[in-house]
Amino acid sequence: MNRLFQFFPTLLLLMLVCMSGRTQPVNVNTDTARILFVGNSFTYFYNLSQVVAAMAEHKGIPLVTRQSTVGGSTLEQHWNGEKGTRTRAMIDSLEWDYVVFNNHSMATLDDPEKFRLYCSRFAALVRERGAEPVFMETWAYKANPLMLRTIGPAYRQMSQEINVDLVPCGQLFDLARKERPDLELFFDEKHPSYNATYMIGLAFFKYFTGLSTDGIPRRLTTRDENGEKLYLIFMHQED
Repeated sequence: MNRLFQFFPTLLLLMLVCMSGRTQPVNVNTDTARILFVGNSFTYFYNLSQVVAAMAEHKGIPLVTRQSTVGGSTLEQHWNGEKGTRTRAMIDSLEWDYVVFNNHSMATLDDPEKFRLYCSRFAALVRERGAEPVFMETWAYKANPLMLRTIGPAYRQMSQEINVDLVPCGQLFDLARKERPDLELFFDEKHPSYNATYMIGLAFFKYFTGLSTDGIPRRLTTRDENGEKLYLIFMHQED
């Protein structure tokens, strides 16, 4: 993955532009940041929230991550408590430092007005609770990379209008597909492979900590409730 980043001289500039105005990174000595990931299968495939926490743990940074995710869900459904979601109750029930949102992958194309409306509603709610909203830009489907021409501008415009930070995962997918077409980023037509979740995890690790991703291992682990080791992701060294 470090090699992959070396191919992207524009990538760091892109990340800095998309994250302008962001809050201070987690204090690596004292702070334990609590992060709630809200979304759908784009988030829970290969356990993104746990991957980010595992990366941080390897660097000695305590991050507590939880998720409120339901396959195929939109932020409108999360807001209305549909499909069994309890997102608003979870935001109310605990003190969070950040809440990360991803909307449905077709939200910007199917109904851009609702996309902006529920992004704005959730950002306002999170700020009322004293946390920082963060948005995860989604990516184009495997067979239709031109989707990003709509998705990217819609997320950037939304982030500017409501003054929220944006982690540009869609742009990362696009760059990786161009620079490493041999690297499989998709589990199927649209969901992320373990390669992609690892890449996205690095982006969120960088966002939350401000630290270099150098030295993050290719095997990421966590612990279950009994203290047993669980392996989250195995990466090939060359990737």
